[in-house]
Amino acid sequence: MTRHSRTPTHVVGGNRPYSTLSLWFDQRAGDGDLLVPRAPLDGDTEADVVIVGAGFTGLWTAYYLTELDPGLQVVVVEQEIAGFGASGRNGGWCSALLPTSAAAIAREHGLQAARAMRSAMRDAVVEVGGVAAAEGIACDFAIGGTVQLARSEAQLARARAEAAEAAIWGDEVTLLDIEATREHVRAAGAIGASFTPDCARLHPGRLVRSLADVVEQRGVRIVEGTRALRLSPRAVVTDHGTVRAQHVIRATEAWTSQLPGSERDVVPVYSLMVATEPLPAEVWEQIGLARGETFSDHRHLIIYGQRTADDRLAFGGRGAPYHRGSRIHADFDQDPQVFAHLRSTLVDLFPDVADAEITHRWGGPLGIARDWHASVGLDPTTGIGWAGGYVGDGVATSNLAGRTLADLVLGQDTPLTHLPWVGHRSPAWEPEPLRWTGINLGLRVATAADAEERATGRASVLARGLGRLTGG
Repeated sequence: MTRHSRTPTHVVGGNRPYSTLSLWFDQRAGDGDLLVPRAPLDGDTEADVVIVGAGFTGLWTAYYLTELDPGLQVVVVEQEIAGFGASGRNGGWCSALLPTSAAAIAREHGLQAARAMRSAMRDAVVEVGGVAAAEGIACDFAIGGTVQLARSEAQLARARAEAAEAAIWGDEVTLLDIEATREHVRAAGAIGASFTPDCARLHPGRLVRSLADVVEQRGVRIVEGTRALRLSPRAVVTDHGTVRAQHVIRATEAWTSQLPGSERDVVPVYSLMVATEPLPAEVWEQIGLARGETFSDHRHLIIYGQRTADDRLAFGGRGAPYHRGSRIHADFDQDPQVFAHLRSTLVDLFPDVADAEITHRWGGPLGIARDWHASVGLDPTTGIGWAGGYVGDGVATSNLAGRTLADLVLGQDTPLTHLPWVGHRSPAWEPEPLRWTGINLGLRVATAADAEERATGRASVLARGLGRLTGG
């Protein structure tokens, strides 16, 4: 088998094995996955479609292309191994969330377009679970919904507003009182919550690595340890040769910023996570999350978590700095100060885990477009397609992107190709040092806004400017 013909087992920028990339990769290694790169490209070649990036976007695109046309020759180019980026490091939320609000989409495209987009996102959650079941992918998929806690009056007001607006877009969001909240999760200081059923808890490492195996079995050629140097009309130039194809798909998310000519298309901003040891049954009796619910709260600086299938708490959040020049480096995956803050935040939410060991600490970059607007598209003149800008909400969104790209590549006129994110072009980010200053200022404002609300008990004045930065 060619997939084990190479022996490097280290992550880029260091000498750590791939199994240390995240809890998910560590457990995937425990499943028997050797995490050894497939063979690299062995010189110039041709295909019908070449996809750059073997994360969820690239693999879902390959999956649906071969579903619609099994005879297509598809090559996926990956500089590390499948799932190396955000696909193998995220929080395991398969949600209907989008970084752009439905209200913002409606302002630009109209009410019906916004409703169609929301409907497509809800369907994407179910689609991921359906494919996992159909392909026999054991990824701990469980639709338990999301509980977004309110731990102050200001947060409760935001929960109330979210629930009141949801029906406009066809979303189901319920405002929970204290007792109803406790039926899902018992967090310290919670006075209520909002709840949506449109989210599944899953194991992203098992999903992305198995999806790579599935598309490979369909005849897709995945070349790993192969860095794309330039995306051109009808060709991808790599450090191991050139792939010529009628269509070129960019599925690189945060790493888009490392491609010549795309340096300001997205910025890579880091999100970090921790995971506890498996917790005993008596602790879970105090916490809840018995139905596979994911959880967050209504603070401004995002946090997110899940109860894993093996009874850990996997918990993450934003707050790591943006690195000037859109730098991405393995060292940035580890930030002791952020990890310490995540642990203290987790214990603040669930005091019963105060003595639990943190067994895994990891992180990685996510991609943010200047207007916080995810997009998918295909330029018929150049044959270059793209998808991304998920801002951390990419597990289900990438599935929708893959289905849409497959339709666009094959020239099919479907409801997906008319969704309002198709063909969207975000403005470029500011040059340095303006973007370094602005992004890190935004992180500080979000942190300060939460502190202001804790101190005053009222909605933050500082937070009013955040919407202009985040596409709200």
